[in-house]
Amino acid sequence: MYAHPQHGGGAEVKNLRKAGGAWLKQCRLSRGLTQLQVADAVGLGNYTMVSMIESGRGRIPPESYKLWAAVMNMDTRDFVKQIMRFYDPITFTILFKDQDK
Repeated sequence: MYAHPQHGGGAEVKNLRKAGGAWLKQCRLSRGLTQLQVADAVGLGNYTMVSMIESGRGRIPPESYKLWAAVMNMDTRDFVKQIMRFYDPITFTILFKDQDK
């Protein structure tokens, strides 16, 4: 039986989501943005979802990656590559293991 690791609830997945959330928070803070400003910019309506994502209890939906990258003032490919480290580490390793040395 196949269980996709990025949708699971195991300890490793939780730790990776927390690390990804911490990275996103650092990106947001380095831009001088509040959670509310990010929520408004990406169309979330309130800051609670940004808080959940930053704490590792939620994740950015792939269809929103371009918006988030723009808000964080990052190239979309670079943003997705970094997010993939946390959200889909198996695919990240397959695609980029030789590039990060």
